[in-house]
Amino acid sequence: MKDNTVNKNIIKCAVIGYGPAFNMGKAHCDQIKATEGLKLVAVCDADPKRTEAARKDFPEIKTYEDLGKMLDDAEFDLVTVVTPHNTHAKLALQCLKAGKHVIVEKPMCITTSEATAMIDEAKKRRLMLTVYHNRRLDGDFLALKETIHQGLIGQVFHVESFMGGYGHPGTWWRSNKKISGGAFYDWGAHLLDWILNIVPSRIVGVTGCFHKLVWMDVTNEDQVEALIRFENGAVADVQLSSLASIGKPRWRILGTKGGITSVHDQQYFRMVTYSDNKPVETKIQFWKGEHSAYYRNIADHLLRGAELLVKPEEARRVIAIMEAAEESSKTCKTVKPAYP
Repeated sequence: MKDNTVNKNIIKCAVIGYGPAFNMGKAHCDQIKATEGLKLVAVCDADPKRTEAARKDFPEIKTYEDLGKMLDDAEFDLVTVVTPHNTHAKLALQCLKAGKHVIVEKPMCITTSEATAMIDEAKKRRLMLTVYHNRRLDGDFLALKETIHQGLIGQVFHVESFMGGYGHPGTWWRSNKKISGGAFYDWGAHLLDWILNIVPSRIVGVTGCFHKLVWMDVTNEDQVEALIRFENGAVADVQLSSLASIGKPRWRILGTKGGITSVHDQQYFRMVTYSDNKPVETKIQFWKGEHSAYYRNIADHLLRGAELLVKPEEARRVIAIMEAAEESSKTCKTVKPAYP
């Protein structure tokens, strides 16, 4: 994709959202500052207390409580959106229309129609749009992906991925379905992105099962599950739960030559393969995480034309699966996602 900053030496960056939860706004600012070719120049947050915090952390930047004012006043090329999920599309579109490259925290947005509007706007204006699927760079996933790509367990035909436990999910915006999108839209976005990077095939159908049984003071589902069938015959079963009184490993993956599973609280995977019809067990040590590579890729893409690590169409597939899973849960029918 050709862009309008490729001839620059420095990409000036702004961040929208400096909330205290997980300090994600500050984390993005720190990563931008640590990346050669990127320069942090502004932060916007509707809460004056948070812009004050940003000024204390980064005295050299400008801060704003109004995005329109920042777009009019500050000189920057790229903006990272770190706000509640239901605001991603609106803010991204506003920034794209103002001629800015955009990074959006995951999930990309709530609906595929929002995702498509964002992608179309970026293409029309020849701007970069990407999503912060940084967990692709986790050390455990990097080790898992490489092991599978080396063919050590053969062709993957079954994937199980799980996160959760038993407990109240909390009463903040991430538990509010209207704002968050639902229980799938937090860690579920990571699990689905991982699976789509493991199984290189189009999706033929999604069957969803959502449960709302116990935590009635919040609007997110208590447990969500999606069974994903791929064109190559592989199946993935993804579960997120706050009702799982008995848990299961984060990963259980079966291939034609062996399998891989997570080992609780250990920094390795357990792999079983077969030699002369006898099982051979191997420990796959986790790699070192490469989270700093995300923003390095942004700088390389905008300044030197490198391929974008996370393409917006890939992030849209994640949204399409979650959307299809919810529709399937309501209709009790398997649904083909809008972007398979």
